[in-house]
Amino acid sequence: MAQGILVTGASGWLGSAIVEALLARGDPVIGLDLRSSTSSLALAQRYPSLSLVEADLGEWGQVVDVFQSWQPRAVIHTAAIVGVAPAADIPIKALRVNTEGSINLLEAMRLNGTRRLIYVSTEETYGDFTAPVITEDHPQRPNSVYGLTKLATEHYGRIYAARYGLECINIRTCWVYGPDLPRARVPKIFIDAALDGTPCHLSEGGDLAVDQVYITDTVAGVLLALDKDHHAFDAYHIATGQAPTIADAARIVSELIPGADLSAAPGLYRHGGRFPTAMKGALDISRAHRELGYTPQYDLQSGLAQTILAARRQRTAHKGENTQKP
Repeated sequence: MAQGILVTGASGWLGSAIVEALLARGDPVIGLDLRSSTSSLALAQRYPSLSLVEADLGEWGQVVDVFQSWQPRAVIHTAAIVGVAPAADIPIKALRVNTEGSINLLEAMRLNGTRRLIYVSTEETYGDFTAPVITEDHPQRPNSVYGLTKLATEHYGRIYAARYGLECINIRTCWVYGPDLPRARVPKIFIDAALDGTPCHLSEGGDLAVDQVYITDTVAGVLLALDKDHHAFDAYHIATGQAPTIADAARIVSELIPGADLSAAPGLYRHGGRFPTAMKGALDISRAHRELGYTPQYDLQSGLAQTILAARRQRTAHKGENTQKP
């Protein structure tokens, strides 16, 4: 088998979308995760060029074995404990998974001669935005455990780039959404409530302005960074360049699903209802547009429309399955 692209977190929501996009264009892929999901196994049946590997990035021996066995030519790194609230609840595990696991990955790349890493990072590395729209040069002062672990990995990548010649490219995205989002957060909670015919009224957080990017655009940006011959920068914003509010998201879903009973009152937004969010805004995407040719295809209105369409199809399919059961 030809040298493939190693995708970590390959059974995760974003990781699996990246894997499928790579396979669809003909790339051989090594999909690494703790466990292979049902959807990953189905993908492997459709694409013989997908090799699924179950390994723990926190276990050095397992990581080395993967590189020695598969000799990947590049790595797309999505594996992580994702989210402000989950990382805050298990800070030591978040450090081990998000940062220590990434260091093991960088060491294995160094020893194997694998040069290019595309790392999916986050706007949480910035902490509070100091302007409505920020560039990649904005100070990185995270105020969450999650943001801190992701920033630490970015910095480790810079050290490995300077010392060992690796090329570690950071894709900073923002609130990614789309079909089958696995976490109960905006805008998924609005869509689910509206399709269920139940009200959803957030008591605060409606005026938080935040860049919300459709998953297909995120995947496209990651692949553009992977394919670029030479990078003049080590960080790119892959987002929309716009910052609709949470109240805007509720309004748009209400327009797309007539009869929806949704709202978001003003006030501070809290992750998981407990952890105050950093001040946010829009991510300037001009560098990604200029250097990578990245242009998002979905604004919030069109992205939500696609998400709702997919959710409706899924519900129809489930109803059909249930009616066929004895």
